[in-house]
Parts: sequence; C-alpha cells; structure tokens
Amino acid sequence: MNNKLPEKSKEPLFQRVVSILEEARSKVVRTVNSEMVIAYWLIGREIVEEEQQGEEKAEYGKHLIENLSQKLTEQFGKGYSVPNLRNFRQFYLTFMQRQPEIQYPLGSESNSGFSPGLGWSHYRALMRVDNDHARSFYEVEAIKNQWSKRDLERQIHSLLFERLLKSTDKKGLLELANEGHVVDRPVDVIKDPYVLEFLDLPESSKLSESKIETALLNHLQEFLLELGTGFAFIGRQKRITLEGDHFYPDLVFYHVKLKCYVVVDLKTTKLDHGDLGQMQLYVNYYDREIRTEEDNPTIGLILCTSKNDSVVRYILDEKNQQIFASRYRLELPSEDELKRELEYEQRLVENIKDKIV
Repeated sequence: MNNKLPEKSKEPLFQRVVSILEEARSKVVRTVNSEMVIAYWLIGREIVEEEQQGEEKAEYGKHLIENLSQKLTEQFGKGYSVPNLRNFRQFYLTFMQRQPEIQYPLGSESNSGFSPGLGWSHYRALMRVDNDHARSFYEVEAIKNQWSKRDLERQIHSLLFERLLKSTDKKGLLELANEGHVVDRPVDVIKDPYVLEFLDLPESSKLSESKIETALLNHLQEFLLELGTGFAFIGRQKRITLEGDHFYPDLVFYHVKLKCYVVVDLKTTKLDHGDLGQMQLYVNYYDREIRTEEDNPTIGLILCTSKNDSVVRYILDEKNQQIFASRYRLELPSEDELKRELEYEQRLVENIKDKIV
C-alpha cells in the first residue's frame, strides 16, 4: 500500500493553513464588495422610486434623504450620510439600464449586472464619467487589468479613452467602449500624448534626458500603466556597438501580446530628423541582431516634448510603420486643454486622409 503523501503536503502545516485562510479571506472580501455594490444600487432605486411619488419632487426628495439618513445612521452607524445616500441615488440613475435580477438573500455573481472584481469605490469613480461610451470603456479596462481605484481615477483624469480613440466612426467607438483596448497592431500600443505627471518633475528646459529616464525607472509601475497592457521591462542604456562606435537606447521593453521588442528613446527638445534616423538604427539593429524567429518586427518609440508632424510623416513609412513619435507631458493638463489638443490632432489626421483619398 502506497502511503506517500501528495507533494503539496510537504509544505509546513502553518504555511498550508495560512494559504487556505488568505484565499478564504480574499473571497470573502470580493463577495462583500460585490454584495454592497448591489445593495447600494437597490437603495438608490428605492430612493428614486419614492421620490417619484412625491408631489413636490425637489423639496420632497431633500427631506426624504435627510430623514432616511438620520434613521439609518441611528440603526447602522456611519456610512449613510446625506452625501452617501445621494451617491447611491446617482449610482442607480447612472447604471439604471443594468436592471440586475436581484434575489434574496443577495449573492449571485452571474446575474448581479456588476463585476465582482470592482468595488464601490470603482463604481463611484465610474459614475462621474458623463460619456456613456467612455464609462463603459473604463469599466471594461478596470476589470481586464485589475485596476485599483487610484489607477482607474488616473486613467479617467488623463482622458485615456479619448487618447486611444483614433477614429470617430460609430463602429470604432462602440468597439472601444464594449471590448476595451484590443492590441493587434503596433499602432494600437501608441498614445499621443503620454502623460507622465506621476514623475513629479517640473516643465523645464533644464531637465536632462537621464533625469527623466531615472525618474521613469523609479516610477516603473506607473510608467507601465501609462504605456498600457503587455509591456515588460528589459533594461536601460543597453549598449549597441558598431565597429567601435557605441550607442545607448534609453529604455528597452518587450511586448508580450505583440511578441516584439520596443525600444524607447527620450528627447527633452523638439523632435528632428536626426532623432528619427537614430531610432531607425536601433530598430534595424534589434531586428537583425536580437530578434528571433518567434519575434515580430521591433517597434521604436520616441518620446519628445514637441514634433513637426509633417517631418515625421515624410520620413517614416506609413504603410509599414514600426517607428512612432509621441509627445509627453510632465504635468496633467486640464480636461478642456487636453480635449482641444486631441481635437486638433484628429483634424490633422482627417485632413491627411482627405488628401490621400
């Protein structure tokens, strides 16, 4: 008779018990968060339906929420202030179309209409996004990438949806809103501009490329979030030697979805043709010397403070584009400012398309 215990049982008893408890607690937290999200939606629905029965809606609603808050606080303690109840009301109004099939006791993830991976803090941030398509996009991306509340808020404030939206056609808009950011081509991983406010560096002409590079590495987690899903960091200043001449690309990544190397170079000045030529050298080197048969062609990304789009367009091959030039911002611009900038870029793209046609 074979009494040999499974391999897993060789772990210390304490570690096995800890693993069981941590997994159980994690499930409990996710379940509680999911249940509370549904509960808040239900409370919001009750408030709205009760308000609709009042003859003087505004005044009736004001006193209704105040009275309800007082009674709930007396029975359940903190968490049911007037502002919180108003948030529940707004939550229901924002996600009214979900119409989850609620069963008592609460508990079914499959019919709740809300992701168990997102808590109340996530949905509180989402319901402040006015655009329905943008809100749907951020919810899908938060679920796919397991964003924390802080990550989600940053992506909303930096207008990630607008920066990724390369076309205003209805099909492209709906795909982005319903499926999130799908990466199939090199152009899909590029944003313009990149927002690097997390570096906490001043907008100054005295900043050196090495200082920005060091700051990016010190904030690598935030930088990877800004770059997007699929980037893995390889190294910095990886030397390239050609007949005694040395070259040092600033940062090298590997994109696990596109299966290719991504070489990033930082510029603290306006982009010129020499920068594009240097990046072409880096890309050619990686394609010929580093890339394997399993890898796709290397992508080159130049981050600069400003650029001449006409120069970029005439130097780079748009039909088989592997090199991109994007601007970066060291401070988070206002929403209106960034929207104006994106609208301007969109008009440039449309004008180019019209000329080609």
